[in-house]
This record gives sequence, structure tokens and C-alpha cells, in this order.
Amino acid sequence: MSVEQNIMSVDESVCFDIDLIRRYEGRGPRYTSYPTALQFSDSLTEEDYRQNALASNTSGVPLSVYVHIPFCHSLCYYCGCNKIVTHNQSRVSKYLENLYREIDMQAELFDRSRLVEQLHFGGGTPTYLDEPQLRDLMQKLGNAFSFDESDNRQFSIEVDPRTVDDDGIRLLTELGFNRLSLGIQDFDRVVQEAVNRRQTIAQVSSLLNASRDAGFKSISFDLIYGLPHQTVASFDKTLDTVINMRPDRLAVYNYAHLPQRFKGQRMINADDIPAPETKLEILDRTIHRLAKAGYIYIGMDHFALPEDELVAARRDGSLQRNFQGYSTHRQCDLVGVGVSSISSIGNVYSQNSVTTMEYEKLLEDGRLPVRKGIAVDDDDLVRADVIQSLMCYDQLLFDDFDATHDVEFRTYFAAELDRLQPLIDDELIDVNAEGIRIRPKGRLLLRNIAMIFDRYINDRQTDNRFSKAI
Repeated sequence: MSVEQNIMSVDESVCFDIDLIRRYEGRGPRYTSYPTALQFSDSLTEEDYRQNALASNTSGVPLSVYVHIPFCHSLCYYCGCNKIVTHNQSRVSKYLENLYREIDMQAELFDRSRLVEQLHFGGGTPTYLDEPQLRDLMQKLGNAFSFDESDNRQFSIEVDPRTVDDDGIRLLTELGFNRLSLGIQDFDRVVQEAVNRRQTIAQVSSLLNASRDAGFKSISFDLIYGLPHQTVASFDKTLDTVINMRPDRLAVYNYAHLPQRFKGQRMINADDIPAPETKLEILDRTIHRLAKAGYIYIGMDHFALPEDELVAARRDGSLQRNFQGYSTHRQCDLVGVGVSSISSIGNVYSQNSVTTMEYEKLLEDGRLPVRKGIAVDDDDLVRADVIQSLMCYDQLLFDDFDATHDVEFRTYFAAELDRLQPLIDDELIDVNAEGIRIRPKGRLLLRNIAMIFDRYINDRQTDNRFSKAI
């Protein structure tokens, strides 16, 4: 029986209950993996990774490749990504030289019969690279791995609108990219000044039109709410512009002010950050306005038009949540290259060195830059599937789960089912003989529901290493 035939009746609407949100607004993981990166340790070695990668070839599953380009021309004060702000081209050249070494070393581990169905360039600012650098990098990847040449492939790149013109967009399509994500954040000039991210509506509109003319299959905008000087009225104007432009997808992120972790955020005056009540009102308005404009709420912070692949994947069972957020092609092994990149191969997660100095030193010594990771056990796999099901499909069907994992869900998770009772009482979820279904009130609190099944959390929901759930 197909996933579509097996799915319960799921209400895709979202109910914004401010009292519930305030009650559940503790901190928690975003669940781009399970176990989360906080569980990674240096007990997982380079050799462990090599052996697991080689063993994964027996599965024959396709590959997804993530490439991290850490460079930026200027500092966006809100940013918490692994980045290097520089104009020193020799530093860029050295990094690319070592990135090419890693690509060769990684490619040796995977059979050429395994097609790369997904490719994603993230950063930093991937479009920091000039045309010769981008051409060389794509040629390197194409020679090292077997690219899927069909229309099925998804090759995406994150774009800073300040770094690309119409010719640059046409170059990206020529290189094989067919999806892009534009970092917008906010169109309000006062907000842009406060976070050092200045770009005009005309600039973005021109790129959007050029991207559509060039044949990009999906265009996504990133927005952030909770930035300094934002108000409900000002963000409403940004939404007016965005809805009029009608990108295929939107990611609307909550700004987490953590200046103790991210030095750039110390440039932001905390007094200029909107009050929690204002942030919640902005989120409420955003959800309702996007729904009225025809966008489907995928989960967490992602929205998509009805014809977008994310919506189709949510309905046919191929949606996943990984280090790029929500995406399709759930069956792929993920190979991450570049500083701080994370791989997910078989039952192993691994992360590269997070500093360029260590990353480059290891590669110059002929070693893969694997710094830490985790080999997941059977219990992790079972819990990961629970969390994926809830976060991707708003439900879990007991019979299907029992058949897949050869366990009796209600026995295996008896303690967790007991802990779900307060969420049932608050009308976040329904639990019956068929399974667990997330209700409209619970769709904004997916992280809180998932945490019930996280064996590593216990009573650490307020751990400051996590961002707030809302």
C-alpha cells in the first residue's frame, strides 16, 4: 500500500495559539539529524568513516553532495553560519586547492554507479566565487562523481543577491544548477542597515526575473523575523513585496540572538530587537498571509506553493528533514565536503573540522578532515524514524511503523506515550489505536513534540546550546 493510501486524514491548517506557544517556548533541537550534532564526538575516526562509506556501496542508493563555501565579502551581523569575511584571494585559492583534495579523496570511496541526484552549494556565500572558480569547481565535482543528467536531479545553490547579476544567473544555469535560494531576510532599509545587509527590491526583482527566464525549476527566499527594528507593520510591507514576487518556496526563520556564540551578533544592539510579543505577532501575521496567498505550510519554518516538489514529497512519502532543512530524495546518502560540512552515510554521521586551519592541515597531510561524528545504534534509528515522521508528515501510523521496525510501538515507547498526555490535553496531538496525529495547534510546536522521543534530551529543554522552539 502506498504512503498516500496509508495516510490518515491530516489537517494541513495551522492554529496560532499564543498562550500555548508561550507555555512551550523553551529551547530545543531543530532536528536536522537524529541524534543531533551535539551528540557527535571525536570517538568516530577518519577510518570509521572510510569503512562505513565503502560498505555503503552495497546499498547502491544515490548520492547527495553538499559543498561548503565559507567566504563572504562583508559580515551580516545576524549570521550564525561558518564563514570567513575576506578579500584575500590567496586564502580562497588555498581553500579551493584543499577542497579539491577532499573531493578526490571522498570520490574514491563511492562507486561511480551511484549517481549524484542532489547537489547543494551553501555557505558563507557560494556566489563569492568568480566565474572561473565556479567553472573549475563544477568540473572537478563532475569528474569525481557521476552526475545524474536527467530532469530528476536537484542542483541548488545559495545566492546573495548583492553578488550576482543577470549574467551570473545565466552562468549558474549553464553550470547545471536548476534551483536557487535567495537570501533576502528583510526588505526594510532600516532593518538592513542594522544588520549590514543592504539590497534593493529592484535588485532582487531583476534576479528573480532573470532566474525564471533562465529556466530555474524552483526559487526560494529566506526571510528572518526578530531582527532589530522590525515591527509588525514593517514586516508586513516585506511580505507584500515577497508575495507579489511569488517565489516557489519560503523559509521564514526566527532570529536567535546568541552574541556569546557568534561574535558578529555583538554588533547588534539588543535593545533594538523586537519584544517577544512582537515576534509572535509577526509570525502569526506571516503564517496567515502566506496561507491566504496560497502557500502550503510544510513544517517548522518552510512554506511552498501547491505545485512545488516539497508539497508533492510530503504527500508521497519522500520528504525528509536534513542539514538543509526540508528536502526531497530521502533515499540518498549525503556526502559533505568543505570546512564544517556534515555527512550522513548509512548509519554514520560525520562532521569535518570547523576551522579552515585544521581542515587544510589534515588534507595537506593526506587525511580526510573528519573531526567528529557518531555511529547510530538500533534505538537511534527507531527514534529517528519517529521524529522524521512527525516532522515531515504530522503523523505516525503504528501498524506501518511496527512492520518496518519489527517492534510494537506502543510497548517500545510506553513511557513516551505517557509523557504525551499533557500535549493531548492541550490539543497539540491526537493519539488513538491508529497512531499519532499532530493537530493544527501542534504544527508550530513540532520540536516540542519530537523532543518527547529524544533519549538524549531528558530535562535539558532549556539548554542554551539550543535555539528557542518558537
